[in-house]
Amino acid sequence: MLTNRSKVVVKKEMNFWERIYLPAILGGTIITIKHLFKKKATVKFPEVKREISEVWRGQHVLKRDEKGAERCTACGLCAVACPAEAITMTAAERKKGEENLYREEKYASVYEINMLRCIFCGLCEEACPKEAIFLTDRLVTTDYGRKGFIYGKDKLVEAVDKRIDVTKRQTPEVLEFKKHKLLSHNR
Repeated sequence: MLTNRSKVVVKKEMNFWERIYLPAILGGTIITIKHLFKKKATVKFPEVKREISEVWRGQHVLKRDEKGAERCTACGLCAVACPAEAITMTAAERKKGEENLYREEKYASVYEINMLRCIFCGLCEEACPKEAIFLTDRLVTTDYGRKGFIYGKDKLVEAVDKRIDVTKRQTPEVLEFKKHKLLSHNR
C-alpha cells in the first residue's frame, strides 16, 4: 500500500434474474438480430469487387510506346525518387536489331520492384521523364513467399496486345506537353 490507490473488491450477490442469465441472453439476441438487418461491411471478393477511388494507386506497369517498344531508358530517376528504395534496375545498351524492342539506346535489362517495400506513393511515376512507369488500378496479387513479391519485367511490362489504359493517371499538363512533337521526348 504505497500509493493508497487500492480498491476493496466486494463480491456482490446476484439476484434471481442475474443467476439465470436471462437478461444477458435477451440483450445478446437483440444485438444479433439488429446486425442481421444492417448493411454488410464486407464484400464477397473476388465475385464482388469493391469500388475503387479514381486516385487509387495499385500495381505498377512499365509502358510501351505506340510501336510496341519499351519506354524505360534505365535513367534511374524512379529508383532515386522511391522513398522506400523498392526499385532496382540494371542498365544495358541496345544492340543492332533491337530497335523495335527498346525505344532508345539504353534500356533496363533488369527492372525489379519489391512490392513488400513499395508504399504506392506514386513518386516513381512523377519522376519518370519518359512516362514509362504508371500505377494502375490493378491489385497486387497475393503470394505465400517473399520471392513472389519481387516483380520483374515479366510482370511489370505491359503486353503488346493487352495495353493498359493509364489516361486517368495523366494530368492535363502532361497531355499538353506530349503534343509538342518538336521535343525529343515526344518523338
